[in-house]
Amino acid sequence: MPGAADKRPESVLVIVAARTGEVLVLTRRQPAGFRQSVTGSLAWGESAWSAAVRELGEETGLSAEGLIDLEIGARFRIRPEWRARFGPGVRENVEHWFLLWVDAPVPVRLSPEHTEASWMPLQQALRSIDSWTNRLAIERYLQD
Repeated sequence: MPGAADKRPESVLVIVAARTGEVLVLTRRQPAGFRQSVTGSLAWGESAWSAAVRELGEETGLSAEGLIDLEIGARFRIRPEWRARFGPGVRENVEHWFLLWVDAPVPVRLSPEHTEASWMPLQQALRSIDSWTNRLAIERYLQD
């Protein structure tokens, strides 16, 4: 059983995409300059859906109306510098993927976790995003 202070090794990835062809890319404070879509860990007892809605609101201020649960995700190794946040022996995280379409790029309200939000054309977003699971999800669900 995990300790109360241990972070749950399960997270969400929410791709926000405009029907005009752009993808929302957020730049994190820590690690500095790390670029990705909306992400966040599930709290103990929280569903992936609830976490996706919460993280979308916290990180962008956007409504989750129209949010799609892609009902798939990825498993990845937790970066060594972040393992201390998790329980003993935890080395992997399970990520659940979601997608939110907007008609066109819209302003977002950044959380303190981020330094910048950019709407990028699809190929530029794929080159800019640091997370391999994030790139995989975009390639799978946004490319023709």
